[in-house]
Amino acid sequence: MNSLFTLPHDQRLAMSFVVNVEEGAEQSIEAGDKGPEPVDELGVALKIPIRNYANESNYLYGINAGAPRVLRLLATHGFTCTFTAAAVALEKAPDLARTIAAAGHEVCSHGYRWVHQFSFKEDRERDFIRRATESIRSSAGERPFGWLSRYLFTGNTRRLLIEEGYLYHMDDLADDVPRWEFVDIGGTRRGIVIVPYAIDTNDMKFWVAPAYTPAQWLEYAIDTFDQLYAEGASQPKIMSLGVHLRIIGRPGRIGALARFMQHVAARKDVWVTSRLAIARRFIELNPV
Repeated sequence: MNSLFTLPHDQRLAMSFVVNVEEGAEQSIEAGDKGPEPVDELGVALKIPIRNYANESNYLYGINAGAPRVLRLLATHGFTCTFTAAAVALEKAPDLARTIAAAGHEVCSHGYRWVHQFSFKEDRERDFIRRATESIRSSAGERPFGWLSRYLFTGNTRRLLIEEGYLYHMDDLADDVPRWEFVDIGGTRRGIVIVPYAIDTNDMKFWVAPAYTPAQWLEYAIDTFDQLYAEGASQPKIMSLGVHLRIIGRPGRIGALARFMQHVAARKDVWVTSRLAIARRFIELNPV
């Protein structure tokens, strides 16, 4: 059976801004990791286990300077978004956690720390999910209902998320509309909503392709929006725009996000909302 996906008030497009908060949860010698996080802006990865103080401060820039810029833009337009947060990042930035919650944004779990969950055995992964859930509940005042891994996940992840009360998973690039994913748990068919993500519009492309300019990113984002908006006349879609405090929050890049938000705001039949709201809308239309 085909799933039904419509938007409130016959809107054409669900616009999902995803703000990743990873700063302070990355790999570091201080946290007991074997090596420090690569220096993303330069593409440098240290091969020796020493503490990289300079790169730690590069991440901290996202909290100190990037976050206020992003939050101001969201407030200017009255946009609600999803902050995918590594739990430890919010533990280390309690003022940011409170500000996000007070503004009515959703906090989705980006793991307990911003590490590679895919290598975990089942018991360790379950503990990782539980620690993230309780930590975010403490920092943001409400437990997360969505999950985004760092790049990869395991064959157990979706089952564990369902068991821990999660409603949606976003480690998926397969479509522009949500769907159910079902798992057998103890002989019972249980479902989790897949709210797909997108990496082609993600600002991390500034790191993986250093010649990629903010103007090019903006043009691509606008072209994506306009195409999905046009298709939405017959079938509503989701557009995901993933950004990072320490990347888009730079003075030379924040203007591109501002201009994209202005482009979105000019359309009145677009639902700018959280991923949790999208998942709940889908569940309402497609109960199981």
